[in-house]
Amino acid sequence: MSGGDPRESRDPREPRERRFWTAGPDRVVSLDPFAIMGVVNATPDSFSDGGQFSNAEEAAQYALQLVEEGATIIDIGGESTRPGAARVDAEEQVRRVVPVIARVRSHSGVAISVDTTLAAVAEAALEAGADIVNDVSAACEDPAMLPLVARKGAGLILMHRLAPPGEDSYSDRYAEPPIYDDVVREVASYLLARADIAMTAGVAREMIALDPGLGFGKSVAQNYELIARTGELAALGYPILVGASRKSFVGAVTGREDPEQRIIGSVVAAVAAYGGGARIIRAHDVGAHREGLQVARAVLRGAGI
Repeated sequence: MSGGDPRESRDPREPRERRFWTAGPDRVVSLDPFAIMGVVNATPDSFSDGGQFSNAEEAAQYALQLVEEGATIIDIGGESTRPGAARVDAEEQVRRVVPVIARVRSHSGVAISVDTTLAAVAEAALEAGADIVNDVSAACEDPAMLPLVARKGAGLILMHRLAPPGEDSYSDRYAEPPIYDDVVREVASYLLARADIAMTAGVAREMIALDPGLGFGKSVAQNYELIARTGELAALGYPILVGASRKSFVGAVTGREDPEQRIIGSVVAAVAAYGGGARIIRAHDVGAHREGLQVARAVLRGAGI
């Protein structure tokens, strides 16, 4: 991967920190002081909460509960992206996510993202009421994704990963860590390149957010380096999303093997990334993250930041 300066292609006229994210034709998400993205997995095999819901109504009610706890975005996915997960075709993903999205939209004006790499799923989700496409392949997997997002005027999250789930490993289980000359610079360069490609396809710059992909193709140490240097990613001028919630690299330092017992570590990781400029926090435990981020915001204000 390229080791060039990731800031070289950034337009110097663009602000280093955005206070709002235009996440759809009629959707503006406030990033001041932060936005929490609540996770709803309509899957049987996600690493932390797979099989939690027996039907779409239960999943939708859970999503609405997350809104009550402070989520301003709800991320709904129908395919697990955990290491080793089996792929799910578009038809099955649509069957899983569209009824949930439609029910949430009928009860709430919350921003909704669909977690998918397939354009057919994204299109069905957007038609059902979603605003944002959260593509963990950075729109590499399906060439129809970027034209679709541009045509629909949807928000777009581009994430860095080294390999699809079937070829990846949990951060604490690599026999040999993934090789980077400088993980932060290489992740930043990749994301900037994908953002440029998205804009060439017609996606407006203000619709794009970037995700360094914590836990995707990174060792435990590399994940923590990305968090510690979040400021370098925020300097790219795009909203930065981080998702440390319940992941194995959190358990690796806390000794918590059960993902549901990693809440405290997850909040600390989110707060550290927030201090570096990340403003969209993807989390399972929304209430705990909201409280942690509120305190972090108070500390930053007390420091005059």
